[in-house]
Amino acid sequence: MTVLIVGGSGFLGAELGRQAALGGHPTAATYATRPGSTVGVAWHALDLRDPGRVDEVLAEVRPSVVVNASSGGPDWAVTAEGAVRLAMAVSKRGSRLVHVSSDAVFSGSCVHYDETCLPDPVTPYGAAKAAAETGVLLVHPGAVVARTSLIIGDGQSEHERAVHELATGARTGVLFTDDIRCPVHVADLAAALLELASADASGMHHLGGSEALSRHELGILIARRDGLDETRLPTGLRVHSALRGPLNVRLDSRATQRRLNTTLRGAHQFLTPTA
Repeated sequence: MTVLIVGGSGFLGAELGRQAALGGHPTAATYATRPGSTVGVAWHALDLRDPGRVDEVLAEVRPSVVVNASSGGPDWAVTAEGAVRLAMAVSKRGSRLVHVSSDAVFSGSCVHYDETCLPDPVTPYGAAKAAAETGVLLVHPGAVVARTSLIIGDGQSEHERAVHELATGARTGVLFTDDIRCPVHVADLAAALLELASADASGMHHLGGSEALSRHELGILIARRDGLDETRLPTGLRVHSALRGPLNVRLDSRATQRRLNTTLRGAHQFLTPTA
């Protein structure tokens, strides 16, 4: 299959491109500001706010599968409207689509969330991602929407960098003990997304790690793996901070895991050093 990774220069996108190319698939990827360096990937500039450019890239690449791993944050024009615009164009060409969403679509009021749970976002980013989910499945009913959680990966993720900077005093701040997610390793997530892309799958899927942890608990595991002083990681409560957002959101990924060959490991599995 010919694979197009939208947002291929990002953290997840780079791993998707690496795995797709390594698997022998003709692979292209898009970037917003500068191309990535993934070997075996053809790069194309793309602004999801430009419908003409979306059509041009799809015509150039002619993908059988498109994975949208782009990240526009709370920018509605990119995260919501851009995702739906892409889905419309992909559907028109008859290609498969895997759209990556987030556990930010949930408020945390229910704590445990499976694929049947309806979004109830409490942040602008969550609202944009929820709107994208609805729009994508409306214009491309055969698409896969895959919600995920905190993405971790061998020192390169935003959370891992934050842990290092907090432990070394390079930044101020705290790691919340009441902000709970289901962290997933980027390699597991990318493999699962590509597996869904090549399978007869559609609709909503959850791709979180198999273990729920607070951001501080996750930070301790990262510090131990990397030989940092975990006692230097400051703690705090998100509920007492000025940061809005859900607290306890645990993606239940068991239904999706049962149909995957890829194992979505828990953080203790992928962050514990092996002897």
